[in-house]
Amino acid sequence: MSEAVRTVIRSGKAVLGIEFGSTRIKGVLVDESHMPIVTGTYDWENRLENNIWTYSMEDIRKGLQGCYRSLVEDVCKRYDLPLERLGAIGISGMMHGYLPFDKDGELLVPFRTWRNTMTGEACSRLIPLFQFNIPQRWSIAHLYQAILNGEEHVKDIAFLTTLAGYIHWQLSGEKVLGVGEASGMFPIDSSVMDYDRRMLEQFDELVSGEHFSWKLKDILPKVLTAGETAGTLTEEGARLLDPTGTLQPGAALCPPEGDAGTGMVATDSVAIRTGNVSAGTSIFSMVVLEEPLKKVHEELDLVTTPDGMPVAMVHCNNCTSDLNAWMGLFEQFAAAFGMTISPDDLYGTLYREALGGDADCGGLVSYNYFSGEPIAGVEEGRPLFVRKPDANFTLANFMRTHLYSAMAALKIGMDILTGEEQVPIDRLMGHGGLFKTPVVGQRLLAGAMNVPVTVMDNAGEGGPWGMAILAAYMVEKAEGEELAAYLQNRIFADQTGTTMEPEAGDVAGFESFLARYKATLPAEKAAVEGLSG
Repeated sequence: MSEAVRTVIRSGKAVLGIEFGSTRIKGVLVDESHMPIVTGTYDWENRLENNIWTYSMEDIRKGLQGCYRSLVEDVCKRYDLPLERLGAIGISGMMHGYLPFDKDGELLVPFRTWRNTMTGEACSRLIPLFQFNIPQRWSIAHLYQAILNGEEHVKDIAFLTTLAGYIHWQLSGEKVLGVGEASGMFPIDSSVMDYDRRMLEQFDELVSGEHFSWKLKDILPKVLTAGETAGTLTEEGARLLDPTGTLQPGAALCPPEGDAGTGMVATDSVAIRTGNVSAGTSIFSMVVLEEPLKKVHEELDLVTTPDGMPVAMVHCNNCTSDLNAWMGLFEQFAAAFGMTISPDDLYGTLYREALGGDADCGGLVSYNYFSGEPIAGVEEGRPLFVRKPDANFTLANFMRTHLYSAMAALKIGMDILTGEEQVPIDRLMGHGGLFKTPVVGQRLLAGAMNVPVTVMDNAGEGGPWGMAILAAYMVEKAEGEELAAYLQNRIFADQTGTTMEPEAGDVAGFESFLARYKATLPAEKAAVEGLSG
């Protein structure tokens, strides 16, 4: 097997997917059977500067090169080969946000990530204008908020993109986006696989009094769908990715996507009535729709799959950050007693403890809001844990509470989708760090959503593997072969996983917890107001 892999690497047929997550950048190199050969990682973290969550351009450059260097070192260690050529490359990143550039390619203001909840006024005006939900993290919301704020830089914008679009541009010279990621910049008309023309005209008319030199369509990336070629790795791009000069230019690049799109691909969730839940720093669900929603809901985003099918998305800004902070506290506790516990043992032991807790968490409540949570109407992050004096305050209930808290905001949005809109869901696929410990996150999510949850055996590879599969689809697809068929027949036909049905006790317990969670929200909002500055 190793010799076959060596042949793939030497012949330049290996395919690379790189995904910029919120706390980790990960690269996956796959062979001709689409199995991961090696991985590379680079840890990074956003910063709150001037009350804006951001990463610097230097952070992005170092992260890209650090991840690739880690991957190359793994190739050398395992196969004793240099990585000189690649068959195809795909870039993905945390979705949406705001990266405006001038005509010289200079960034006009620091990167405003998806995590910022600073565009409420813009959304409140755009939603009734478009009759379409515009979430706060979307690029168009950030652009219009900057206009409302009278920010000087707006008049100088020549190109507006997302993190994935920026990195792709630097590697290929092409200002493009995959349709799934583009659908988080501006609403997409799936009938033409492009930005909605009526809404573009409405926006231009809305800001016509500003007398900008640009029209909105002119500064947005070109929209491409899965399977299209989106440029090739240039000499400059190769040197950016690999400053050693070993990597040669010429590899084809597929359309860059967001982490929502790669999650759908990595879980075989691009067909109608399928859905997935990605649970890491943020948590979001994606459900592919059979028909349009009946009305506009600010809790539900309408985006698309990487091949342009309409999707209802419930996106929540917060998932595991607060949970990770508590785990760090337990690690410090152990260290104070001279104990060294591996992360896998720490998380695994405490996650499993949660299964022994009361189904409703015994009267405990937690809010995991490191940043604002629009679905809950909370504008800023204030992690909060609260209980009544007579609550059943045990370690098991404490852990179950924090795992429930990671899913609670998602449940609020999903109840609208499955209840008020009556959208059918045959199954949900789970992926991301919350599911790394077997059974626990999967079982609790099934109970919370009252839907069967499947976790594939390869779920740990996640988004970067999904991005590599999109790159492979570009070079391998047969004429007329749709993405859903490609995934089902060529990628997942032999994949195995486990499915957990919701348990009645978990369903009832989560509903009881959620009622308490909603009733206590005024305390969370008071914490935002009281702990200001």
